[in-house]
Amino acid sequence: MTQTQTKTQKAGGFHYAYAIVAACIAMTCLPCALVLSCAGIFFTPVSTFFGVPKATFTLYFSIVNLAMMVTLPVWGKIMSKTDLRASLSVAAVLCGAGLVGMSACQAMWQFYVCGAVLGAGVAPFIYLAIPTLINAWCAKRVGFFVGLCMAFTGIGGVIFNPVGTALINSGAEGWRTAYLVFGVIVLVGTLPFTLLVVRNRPADKGLLPYGADEADAPSAEKPGEAAAAPEAGMSAPDAMRTPAFFALAAFCGVITLNQTIYQFLPSYAQSFGDSLPAVAAASGVVASAAMAGQAVGKVLLGAINDKSVHLGVFLGIGAGAVGVTVMWLVPGVLPLLLAGAFLFGVVYAMTTVQTPLLVRTVFGSADYANIYSRVSMVGSLMGTVAAVFWGFVCDSAGGYPLMFVLGYVCMAVCLALALFSLRWKARQEA
Repeated sequence: MTQTQTKTQKAGGFHYAYAIVAACIAMTCLPCALVLSCAGIFFTPVSTFFGVPKATFTLYFSIVNLAMMVTLPVWGKIMSKTDLRASLSVAAVLCGAGLVGMSACQAMWQFYVCGAVLGAGVAPFIYLAIPTLINAWCAKRVGFFVGLCMAFTGIGGVIFNPVGTALINSGAEGWRTAYLVFGVIVLVGTLPFTLLVVRNRPADKGLLPYGADEADAPSAEKPGEAAAAPEAGMSAPDAMRTPAFFALAAFCGVITLNQTIYQFLPSYAQSFGDSLPAVAAASGVVASAAMAGQAVGKVLLGAINDKSVHLGVFLGIGAGAVGVTVMWLVPGVLPLLLAGAFLFGVVYAMTTVQTPLLVRTVFGSADYANIYSRVSMVGSLMGTVAAVFWGFVCDSAGGYPLMFVLGYVCMAVCLALALFSLRWKARQEA
């Protein structure tokens, strides 16, 4: 290591890693939230304007997920070999252009084209950019920072859903204005960070990672500390030949399937319209409670993973199991129903926090972007069919009880897959 790289890491108590965290928050709060978390407010007004069923319009969102799945391995290769300022700026332009394009659409097929553009643009932001940058820039508190940044996908939804709704209600074609404003916000709010703040690694600024000067011994149980040796780990071709890779890919798919139960919690509350009208009237609050649990859960899981990956897995799955039990068995007690939805939000948070931290713990950082992009493909693919699957389940004879039972199964499978991958890692080090 050169003398330049070992120079003092802080100036006035500030480490450049904090600027990287701010850039990551901008990426999740703007393109991720505006493309993904705010999509639902457009479903009714746009389908009504064009006189088509909601399913016809919302097909664009399936195309978003398919585009993410197809482009993730491409982004993984690009991000592992190029300047992230260029690749992430291109992604931001795609997101902004896709939203602006939505504002000008005159036919359904045009929305589908814009959906493909949005999916290609948002893929690196929702899956790759945050863990890749935090892994490179932080030698400690990796989990906390990943969780904090990912929490802003939900926080951005809380901020911009009311803004978008107000714009939509401003006129007969207010949805066009909302899409246009969202597109401009993405471009104006994200590009300054991707162009001017982002750097691939601390060495680009003559620095060591945040916390690298602290003499903490790295271990598989403390993934945040392993970043002090950012090149340690397996290559993507080697990782993809291991059983742990397939276990983590399956984990990503099943945890994504499980998280989609969240979309049906308002409908579950509304199903008590005749017997428990107060619960049915609070369906929107139930969704908000789960979203709050997701935001808090991301930060909490991240911080706990810095201490123990095993503990993070057990906490996330345990919270989800308790949440499902409470919602299923005592729906008539509104405070408990909300508490159950909040706890389910914690297991929801595992999708974008626990998954990347497990991948990093098991395979290291040497080829992280390529490995995680391939794992994430399974989750993205599952996202295209999960809502349809749960819709069939809820409409079946088993109804919502069957949905909750299958939720238990999903969480049990995820627990087994996570523990298997961690045991595999431990055996490799033995």
